[in-house]
Parts: sequence; structure tokens; C-alpha cells
Amino acid sequence: MDRSDQQPVNEKPVKNRNRSAGPSRGRITFWVIVSILGFFILLAASALFYVWNGLRPASQGEARQVELKKGMSPFKFAETLEAEGIIRDSFLFKYYLRLKDEGPRFQAGVYALNPGMDKDTIITVLNAGETLKKETIRFTIPEGFTIEQIADTLSKAGYVDKEAFLKLADTDRSWGDAEAARGIPKDKPSLKHRLEGYLFPETYELEKDSQPEAIIIRMLMELDHKLDSLPENWEEPMLERGIDFHALMTIASLVEREVVVDEERPIVAGIIYNRLDKGMPLQIDASVQYALPAPKERLLEEDTKVDSPYNTYRVKGMPPGPIASPSLKSIEAALFPEDTDYLYYVTKKDGSHEHLFGRTLKEHNRNIAKSKESAKQGGANNGN
Repeated sequence: MDRSDQQPVNEKPVKNRNRSAGPSRGRITFWVIVSILGFFILLAASALFYVWNGLRPASQGEARQVELKKGMSPFKFAETLEAEGIIRDSFLFKYYLRLKDEGPRFQAGVYALNPGMDKDTIITVLNAGETLKKETIRFTIPEGFTIEQIADTLSKAGYVDKEAFLKLADTDRSWGDAEAARGIPKDKPSLKHRLEGYLFPETYELEKDSQPEAIIIRMLMELDHKLDSLPENWEEPMLERGIDFHALMTIASLVEREVVVDEERPIVAGIIYNRLDKGMPLQIDASVQYALPAPKERLLEEDTKVDSPYNTYRVKGMPPGPIASPSLKSIEAALFPEDTDYLYYVTKKDGSHEHLFGRTLKEHNRNIAKSKESAKQGGANNGN
């Protein structure tokens, strides 16, 4: 039997070799690139969303008080803002500050900031220092007040304990940057009150609950401030007269307590210098009043005999220190007295608060008679 024409029983048909075996390499590369690009686009979108969401205003809320403490860095304060809910993300806010070159001009203080404020609005508020106004105390010290009157005023207002305030004011110590008070002599145990005359009479406003020390320093600094308004080289006339600043303030306080009319202050200051130059006792009633346990409406002759270094009827020269807080006008009068030959003055009794001035004791006695006569005429006129 011829087997040449027969197919082998186990032989398989040949496959078509032109048929595709799977995705082409180019297509795979394309999808890889698309996937990578998509990943980065998604990553960038997520980052942009994170930045946008972190820098957008926080949810609206009630104003909150936040304090930017002195010396605190703007970046540290950003963490406080996030903790208080003012901003969403302190990390992003810090970098926003760097980008905008903001932060160095932020001013310390307590701020009322609302959750929901725009970041640029927050920056503007901090740059402008729009801090909350703190509660304050306000008081006025009239010109010519003694330190005991000052302590009494502050005590009645509830700001200090009177005795504690006086004790502190009598302490021999430095008072911060207050310059003028450093001129108070340390070798004068006869001073009734150490800071007498140095607490400048003015209207003051200080933070609520200010301690007595802070009140004293503020008043002493005000004296320094007022002295800065004097003409340049104002110390020269003082030095030419051979007196120190403490003596100047003492004379100014005498003028303050004796004179009401501003134009007469330099005249009375000149009389004080004239009497000192001649070695005459000053015989100033205001110094006697200061020496007494309590001031009187009218001095008697026996009052002028009180044993005190402040009694200028008994003690020649100036008292140990000021007897009250002088005004700037009285300080100027003590610096620039009017040059006259007057040695005496007496108050007119006509209600004008003016004085009659005399060069001699005889002229002075005549002025005393005139003053008494004007008082009688004033009484008669009032009776009509």
C-alpha cells in the first residue's frame, strides 16, 4: 500500500505568523507617560488646593484677643493665630510672610482679630499696630500741690495706699530713666519728703492697676520732659548764680506757693535772690505753712516761731528742699528772674491776688497799710 499520499496522523496545522502577539511597545510607552503626567498633575493640583485652602480665610467667628508679645517673632505669632482659629495654616502663613517680606514691622500689643479675616487684612492691622485700647486711670495734680496732697488725691481715687505711697516716695533710690530726680542730695536728712517738688503737676493717664512705683516714675519723667522744653543751655544761668538744680527747684516751689499772677513770678524770684545775696531771711509764709503739722487759713505770729528747717523766718537761706510741685512757669521764673531792687512784697487784699513791691522796709510798711486799707474798702463794698 502506497503511504506517500497520506497525511501524518499526529501533524498539527501551521499557525499564521502574521497575527499580532499583543500591545505594541509604543502604545505601552504612551500610557506610561500619560499615567506619570496624570500623577504629577494630580500632585500639583493637590498642592495647589492645599495652599489655596490653607491661605483662605478661616471660618467666620467672634473676635478673639491675641497678644503679640514684645520680642516675639512673626513666625511664632503665626502659630498663635492658628491656635486661636484666626488663620487656617501657620506653616503656609509663615511662607506667605516671607514671600511678601512682611513681619518685621508688626507691632507688639493685644489685638482683637476675627476668624475669617483675610490674610492681608491681618497683616495690615499688625503693621498699623491697631491694638486694643487698655483700660486706664486718669488723674490731675494741680500746680503747687505738696506730695502729701498728691498722695491724698491718689488715695481717695483708689489708686494707691497713701502711707505706702509716701513711704515709697521717701526711699533713696533710682527711678528708672528719670534724670532730674538724680539731683536730689543724699546728704540732707532734714528733707521732709525726698521727692517733694519733683512729681510734676499735670493730668495723667496710665494703665489701670498701675503700681505706685509706675505712677511715681511717670510723674518724674514728666518733669524731665518739661525741662526739655526750656531754652537750650538753660543750666547756664543756674550755674552762674552758683546754685544746683535742687536749689533751683526749691526756689521755684517757693514762687509757686507765693504767686498766682504769672507776670509776678519772675519779680518774686528776683526778690528771693536779692534777699539771699544780702544774707536776709526769706520770711516766706508758704514755707512756714509747710513746716506746720497742718496748713492754716491764716498764719499767726507765733506760727513764725515754729522750730523747723523749713521756717524761713528763723532759718537764713533756703529751706532744705522744695515745699511743693512747681509749674513750668515757676521753674522758668527761678531760672530767669527779673532784675529789680525789690526786697519786699505783700499781697493786695482786694481779691486780685497781685502784690505790692517795696525796696525798703519803710516802703514795705506803707504797702502793708495800703493792703489793709484795700481789704477794708473791699469789705465795705461787699456790704453795700
